[in-house]
Amino acid sequence: MITENSDPETCHPPAKHWLDKEKHQENITFSNHWFIFSINTYLFLNRTLIKARMKSQKASLLAIMSLLALSCCQSGTSLEKLDYQINEEFGNIQGTFAVAFKDLSTGTVLFINEHESFHAASTMKTPVLIEVYKQTSEGRFALTDSIEIKNTFKSIVDGSLYSLTANDDSEKELYNITGKKHTISDLVYEMIIVSSNLATNIIIELVGADNVTQTMRDLGAPDIQVIRGVEDIKAFELGLSNTTTAYDLMIIFERMAKGETVNEEASEAMINILLDQKFNTIIPAKLPDDVRVAHKTGAITGVHHDSGIIFLPDGRTYVLVLLSKEVADTDAGTSAQANVSRYLYEFMTQ
Repeated sequence: MITENSDPETCHPPAKHWLDKEKHQENITFSNHWFIFSINTYLFLNRTLIKARMKSQKASLLAIMSLLALSCCQSGTSLEKLDYQINEEFGNIQGTFAVAFKDLSTGTVLFINEHESFHAASTMKTPVLIEVYKQTSEGRFALTDSIEIKNTFKSIVDGSLYSLTANDDSEKELYNITGKKHTISDLVYEMIIVSSNLATNIIIELVGADNVTQTMRDLGAPDIQVIRGVEDIKAFELGLSNTTTAYDLMIIFERMAKGETVNEEASEAMINILLDQKFNTIIPAKLPDDVRVAHKTGAITGVHHDSGIIFLPDGRTYVLVLLSKEVADTDAGTSAQANVSRYLYEFMTQ
């Protein structure tokens, strides 16, 4: 029914309302589909990106692992080659040799007969040096204290007296001042840098051989034995000698390099003494002049040793011990040991 005031365009409001509702429903449906599509697209792209990143990371990780494996393989191969080279060098010489090497930066080691027992010769003077600084730190005496220069000592066999001769000693001057006094620090210095036997016996009598050996045990060296002074012939004839292994000497020099023999100050002081070593025919012999070596040698018939800390110009350090016994040709043996020292230096600097 149309009334007077009816507008033809508004005569059917219910129909228009249905159309608007239907259109609105279509809009909602479209919006929902678009939202779902957007979410799915996002998730797909995100998964794709994550997979790509994982592949990239996996590839990077594999590359790194490959490089590490290659490096380790090359290092291992190089170390094996070095071991072969050293054994070949010593294989040409009649005698028994031992090597203990440790790179203190990486922990890399090389051992040959490292636990073989050797007559210590004068390498035992390094343990004596350590004991002196240990007892000094305990207040038993001061390095500036003076003690009498004497040349009479007791054999560990029966307490009988014996003396040293200047002709059999690498240092002669102390024999001219027996009865006079010298500072402990001066005697220790002579014991190390020129390997004075007289100074050594005086110092061992001061600190006690048993104490030296016990300190080596405390440092982690199980086989070094310091039981007597030098030239105790009765003891020597009975097979009672100071002994060492390459491994034990490596241990004490490593501890010293790390500032762990007595304390950091004492370790540094001992290293400074060892740097003044006058006998340089083995470890330093074929190394460049800018390489510093704090070391102690030892030699008797058929035996020639060297042991110490090597300081490279770039700040890295390594410990090297070279021992020998029953060597028929001393010069050839010494030259071979010097060559081995050079090989290890080249390994460190390649």
